[in-house]
Amino acid sequence: MILGARDLTGCEHRLALDAAARTAGDGPAETESPDALRRIEAAQAHRAQVLQLLREAQDRLPTTLVDIDPSLPMERRAELTLTACADGADWILSAALPIDRVHGRRGHAEALIRHGQGYVPLIIVNHRVVNPAKADRDPAEPATLRTSPLDRWAPERDPARTNRPNRRDALRLAQLAAMLDGLGYAAAPDRADWVGGVIGVDADCILAVPLGAVMPEYEEALERRRAIAAGTIPTVPRRINECRSCDWWPRCKAELEAGDDVSLVVGGAGTAALAQMGITTVRQLADYRGDPPPEWPGYPSFTDAVVAASCRRAEVPLVRRLDRPTVQRADVEVDVDMESYGERGAYLWGTLLTDNAAPDRPSRYLPFVTWDPLPSSDEGRAFGRFWTWLMDSRRRAHEAGRTFAAYCYSEQAENRWLRASADRFGGIPGVPHRDEVEEFIASDDWVDIYQAVNTNFICPDGKGLKRIAPIAGFDWQDEQASGVASMEWYAAAVGLDGAPLDATQRERLLRYNEDDVQATKVLREWLSSERILRLPTVEDLLGAGTSLPSARPVG
Repeated sequence: MILGARDLTGCEHRLALDAAARTAGDGPAETESPDALRRIEAAQAHRAQVLQLLREAQDRLPTTLVDIDPSLPMERRAELTLTACADGADWILSAALPIDRVHGRRGHAEALIRHGQGYVPLIIVNHRVVNPAKADRDPAEPATLRTSPLDRWAPERDPARTNRPNRRDALRLAQLAAMLDGLGYAAAPDRADWVGGVIGVDADCILAVPLGAVMPEYEEALERRRAIAAGTIPTVPRRINECRSCDWWPRCKAELEAGDDVSLVVGGAGTAALAQMGITTVRQLADYRGDPPPEWPGYPSFTDAVVAASCRRAEVPLVRRLDRPTVQRADVEVDVDMESYGERGAYLWGTLLTDNAAPDRPSRYLPFVTWDPLPSSDEGRAFGRFWTWLMDSRRRAHEAGRTFAAYCYSEQAENRWLRASADRFGGIPGVPHRDEVEEFIASDDWVDIYQAVNTNFICPDGKGLKRIAPIAGFDWQDEQASGVASMEWYAAAVGLDGAPLDATQRERLLRYNEDDVQATKVLREWLSSERILRLPTVEDLLGAGTSLPSARPVG
């Protein structure tokens, strides 16, 4: 089996199954999930946009550019790439390298840049590869990160940015560098000096990735993965995050359930720690009452793992950590839910205001939205209107001597776009300074219901809103409602990247967003009700006098 960069990381059992299926000419239907298709399409669109930037940049410079048609068969692209390398082209776009059958590997690069004695591989990815440096960074501290402008390969130390390491990117570049070396086109004779380039979603620089220290890990990974593909290193299924988008999951799930495998309730590091104690099944973990394994990873807590196993056996959806769950309430409550499209921006801020001092006044859903395809300055105007409305609601409540709270579910996403919107759209009416956003996020007026769920409950089937809210009695109107589906609806709603425009999807998105804020409200009110006491406690499930550590959440 010839290995690409994707085969060097991720699930080893998937690789083994893929290799066996190729040999037998059998396997699961090669279909991509909607989430995978969205990621693929977004990555393709991003690569096309960045490649066009690179073309335009080279058109303005006295350099030689070879632009290979990416739709050509890989073998033909490799022939054209080798010809361009032999001719000494400065830039080779959509490059591909011949299959290396001796080492069992293949590779392609969005660009090869002539440098030193050969070429530096450049890849384009649809995630962030750098972050802005922290504001409190000591200016006397020397910068270690090196970046280059998009129009040339000239890496220099960059004190304005910090790295976001990505193992898959590094191993892909390492494979390309090794293959270039085998063809006689390594940029430097000593692999300690090898380097690759990455352009991330911001497309504002080329990150220089040193490869010398990566090469031993790459060679070890390649050797092991080749042995797995050849069947000389056996693998077994284990449930991991990757399973959610894997075609092999139905088969693996059946095997795991048949064996009552403990990975059904515990992550990879926890599974390994339990195996050292001889605990390999859900039943064994559910019955265990001793100390945690010495190598237990720490999160989730060991008690949570034992309770999750007990829940699976008893078919219990949720367990109270505390006798009386609590959640912050206020006189004026606003539920907030943000909708974004990947890294492009946040196009919708949905709100639901509830005045608990006026019970006859119905809660009112109010969206702040732009239907201009992202990225767009109208995104900033929608955010400015949302922020102004939210702060006015807060101010009026406080001036009336009433308490106020705004709620979201899992604040990480909302906080990210609150900060990013303030940074990106300063100067647009209503858009706050970053300091105002930070003050609000840090205040008691911004409440994360996800954290309240984590504090009050152990959730064996996950803590996502769409898993927890149905237990509280809430159902979404749209049976297909999900974050993945909303991406498809948005692309159609705005005709993104040439997609057919379907304006009816706008109402679908608004209905979905309204359901999200309604779900947060229902969940919060359920947490405050007597109905919550119908759920069992940890002691109810495990028995009083358990010797396990505290059931309070970690982190």
